[in-house]
Amino acid sequence: MYAIIDLETTGGQPTQDRITEIAIYIHDGEKIVDEYATLLNPGRAIPPFITQLTGITNDMVSDAPKFHEVARKVVEMTEGCVFVAHNVRFDYSFLKKEFADLGYNYSRKTLCTVRLSRSLIPGQPSYSLGKLCQNIGIPLQGRHRAAGDAHATALLFGKLLKITNESEDLPHGADTSHTLARVDALAPAGRRPDGTKAPKPKRVAAMQEAIRTALLPPLVSPELVASLPQATGVYYFHNEAGEVIYVGKSINIYKRIQQHFAIDVKSRKSLEFKNSIADITWELTGSELVALLYESHLIKQMKPAYNRAQRRSVFPAGIYLRVDEQGYKRLAYGRADARNAEIPIIALGNQYKAQGFLYHKVAKYNLCQKLCGLYKTTGPCFDYQVHRCLGACVGQEPPESYNLRVDEAIDSISYEHESFVVIGPGRTELEKSIVLVENGRYRGFAFVDETFSARKLADFRDVIQPYADNKDIQQIIRLHLRTKRKGEKVKVFG
Repeated sequence: MYAIIDLETTGGQPTQDRITEIAIYIHDGEKIVDEYATLLNPGRAIPPFITQLTGITNDMVSDAPKFHEVARKVVEMTEGCVFVAHNVRFDYSFLKKEFADLGYNYSRKTLCTVRLSRSLIPGQPSYSLGKLCQNIGIPLQGRHRAAGDAHATALLFGKLLKITNESEDLPHGADTSHTLARVDALAPAGRRPDGTKAPKPKRVAAMQEAIRTALLPPLVSPELVASLPQATGVYYFHNEAGEVIYVGKSINIYKRIQQHFAIDVKSRKSLEFKNSIADITWELTGSELVALLYESHLIKQMKPAYNRAQRRSVFPAGIYLRVDEQGYKRLAYGRADARNAEIPIIALGNQYKAQGFLYHKVAKYNLCQKLCGLYKTTGPCFDYQVHRCLGACVGQEPPESYNLRVDEAIDSISYEHESFVVIGPGRTELEKSIVLVENGRYRGFAFVDETFSARKLADFRDVIQPYADNKDIQQIIRLHLRTKRKGEKVKVFG
């Protein structure tokens, strides 16, 4: 079953605008079997330009039901149906947002008749609903009203179903033979009586393919997505001018990029981002650690438009070490400001996480809450009052013994002054990756032949490609070292 849906709204942003009209036509694959349409009170004024476009006025919706009054009807009508619309991302985004505001997760498989039309009726001068219907002989009454547009979309959908089931001729001499051949090739195979594989009916295959590709950015082809590697590396999104607008990394590039293309109704920016993607390229690394390090380097070097949050610091907070006038070593949490030359012992995602991390270390190593900035007081800390602090906050415990425990806490999270290499998988089975840290500073990485061997640190230093060290890089390495990766080993030097 298919639910063909059209909405009219107060504007184009799901996070800010609301629905003013909804129409639903239920199609069983052969014909329309049910329908529903109503105006909705959006709870806000309809802009004049929207009224001019749709004809829907504030007076018309003043006594109309609000969305929460029809939400149950929408859920019940579309239950078990594929959500079909002309430019499905627009309508689906708005409905998801309306339901999210009610605390309900509305989720349906989606199908876009714009994308399906481009595939099955190639060569049309325009794929807007009005012009497409005019060019292929579909009546459209009530343009820019939900019922009129939804009914026309339902008729268009029926036409597309028929094309996938029969090789019919369309007006203007449209040739669908190559499309039907592609649909046959994409169809999952069943079994004939003799046990050999047989393709599914063309209509089923085409619908499955349309559902799978409905959420792709309009400038990205299904063939490009299908060619993405299911391997570890970094990937680049390019706009139509070829500029890199986003850099990412994953242990499975194909799956991660599919996640990017899932519907996100949180902001207009996310829709703008998807619509800007025109090409995808990638570089394999084999090693997850190398992918993380290389991604961080590329973002800071290239400054892609949609990686803004990571340009300065992926981890904007951290734990710092200072020594006070009495000689006590003090751990403290705070912002990891790019203008601050002080490098944190460990960088974290935000100050709340940094504070929680420090609380954990204070409890584990019996440190003083006051000296760690977790208990603001002019007197003793709370732990001293309940006999958990040994009195560094009031001078009862000498710095020498207190600082030993601080050093233990630091050693548990820092690789300062250490020299080691992380040897992991390479881009192929015939090579391996090497990440070098020397005297607590990241030096770079390299890919070497599987026969490569080294006995001393200088041997590794000679082959690596140097890269800059920074707070984010140090945090990436620290976090990575906490978990043991398959096929990876760490070699430590004196």
